[in-house]
Amino acid sequence: MREIIFDTETTGLDSREDRVIEIGGVELENQFPTGRTIHLYINPADRKVHPDALAVHGITDEFLKDKPSFAEVADQILDFFGDARWVAHNATFDIGFINAEFERLGLPPIVNERVTDTLALARRKHPMGPNSLDALCRRYGIDNSHRAKHGALLDSELLAEVYIEMIGGRQAALGLVTSEIGGLTVEADDGPIIVMQRERPLRPRLTETELAAHAALVSKIGVKAIWVKYSG
Repeated sequence: MREIIFDTETTGLDSREDRVIEIGGVELENQFPTGRTIHLYINPADRKVHPDALAVHGITDEFLKDKPSFAEVADQILDFFGDARWVAHNATFDIGFINAEFERLGLPPIVNERVTDTLALARRKHPMGPNSLDALCRRYGIDNSHRAKHGALLDSELLAEVYIEMIGGRQAALGLVTSEIGGLTVEADDGPIIVMQRERPLRPRLTETELAAHAALVSKIGVKAIWVKYSG
């Protein structure tokens, strides 16, 4: 199964008027990163970056002046995503902006059936929250110390790690190996758990009298008794 963990940055909060100015995405194949990514800055034409949005992502109007328009990169985005699922944190926001951009170009929208919202997943898994991306990174021990401001590709990379943890993807590597001290070592997420074996086996719980009674019963049943093949 192919999925793209993605994020957008925008000029503001209203998808009817504001525009996408950055998109980043990380490709997963069967819940493992392939190393393929997409990262684009986009010129929002005559729409200026709102000061509140600037405080979040730090992308200025001056920086975006020489960047391509959404129309110029739409095919590149569609080619990268292909038939993959679109996975985002608070996906309603990001997909709302993507679909607004597609609508301006006369392109079909991304339908809900192709979208996974990791915020909704987190709220079901951790109903007491908090479930922001930063909070989930702390919960799963993912280093986000380099995240001074929001950035579409960086947030996508962090979200990919969070998403894999949330759905238990890393458990695919679990297995049993023989320990050097005569036990079994179970590989767990928080380190090996050693299960010791007994130095000598337990004494049989059946008495000689009980074993003799069982043998007598089997002999009465005859050679077709199922217990015959397990005896002596």
